[in-house]
Amino acid sequence: MSRTLLSTARLGVIAALLSATAALAQEAAAPPPPPPVSVAKPVVRDVVDADEFIGRFEAVNQVAVRSRIDGYLDQVHFKDGALVKKGDALFTIDQRPYVTALAQAESALDVAKTTLNYAEAQFKRTESLTGSGTLSVSTLDDQRRAFLAGQANVTGAQASVDGAKLNLMYTQITAPQDGRIDRRLISVGNLVNANDTILTTIVQLDPIDFYFDVDERNLLNYARTARENGQILQEGGGGLEVTVKLTDSNEPPVKGKLDFAENRLDAATGTMRVRARFDNPNLVLQPGLFGRVEVAASNKYKGILIPDDAIGSDQNERVVFVVSEDGTVTPKPVRLGPTLYGYRVIREGMTGDETIVVNGLMRIRPGAKVKPELVVLPQEGPSVAGASQ
Repeated sequence: MSRTLLSTARLGVIAALLSATAALAQEAAAPPPPPPVSVAKPVVRDVVDADEFIGRFEAVNQVAVRSRIDGYLDQVHFKDGALVKKGDALFTIDQRPYVTALAQAESALDVAKTTLNYAEAQFKRTESLTGSGTLSVSTLDDQRRAFLAGQANVTGAQASVDGAKLNLMYTQITAPQDGRIDRRLISVGNLVNANDTILTTIVQLDPIDFYFDVDERNLLNYARTARENGQILQEGGGGLEVTVKLTDSNEPPVKGKLDFAENRLDAATGTMRVRARFDNPNLVLQPGLFGRVEVAASNKYKGILIPDDAIGSDQNERVVFVVSEDGTVTPKPVRLGPTLYGYRVIREGMTGDETIVVNGLMRIRPGAKVKPELVVLPQEGPSVAGASQ
């Protein structure tokens, strides 16, 4: 009897173990629940492609101030680095030699005028006597010659006076334009050579130009875009708007317009220099500053934009993962474009109506099902929105 009970107990334990093992096997064979992922429709909006180049600001006008006359520097009338207006006094050359030269020229003019008055009186007297037959015609010719020579001498003496006045005026050197002046490059008491010695320089700051070099491929694209708009790139492409970012991230980007491109490519570099002009009322932009210029590279078109986090790789292809109505994930090859408004532009492979995985790519595989959680992408990505605040 006891043996029978023991056998029955053993059979019960074995049956329980078998039941538990079967339950574990069924649990292990059951598929895992679909992973949750964030899905969204791509952003579809009007966009304009843009390219970025490095360039440098240059003054619209810059002048090396020189003297037009020789002499010793007598006075300096400006503070180094100050803003000056056109016509402001900058330097004075020693005026004494030129005052003396003017006095000499004026004296010579007085002598020439006196001589002319005498020659005129003699000519008129001789002319009247010749008419009555008292003097010969040859005498009249001599007096006419003296009178005309006197007129010429007066003209020459007047020119000498004008030249002396001009030289005296040139002893006062004034600013030829508005702008910021450099330091004085020569001290008082030094000899200044006419048209040679550089006294200082002045640069115009408002407006200011930005120069950058464009490669051949981009240049042809810009020229084609300008022609489509009825414009010419060399004449500024119709004032195409550009944006420059400075190296200091605390300074906001500045906006300007293209206004010139050179008439040929540089054979050594295969690039063409392009110029944009910027208003600079606060004089923040300085000649020589570097910046990154963003130039529109196309006309406006409907663009499909998605986050970079939504883009995966399949060998040498870029793909996005499209989610169907039943939650099945299907990879779709795409061709990428530039980054605009904080998103990546999709050149080919999407129509804009797809629902794609935008977060959780590591939890999915092609053909599997997912638990989609719909989110709405803003018109501008987080990086752009954060920068604008």
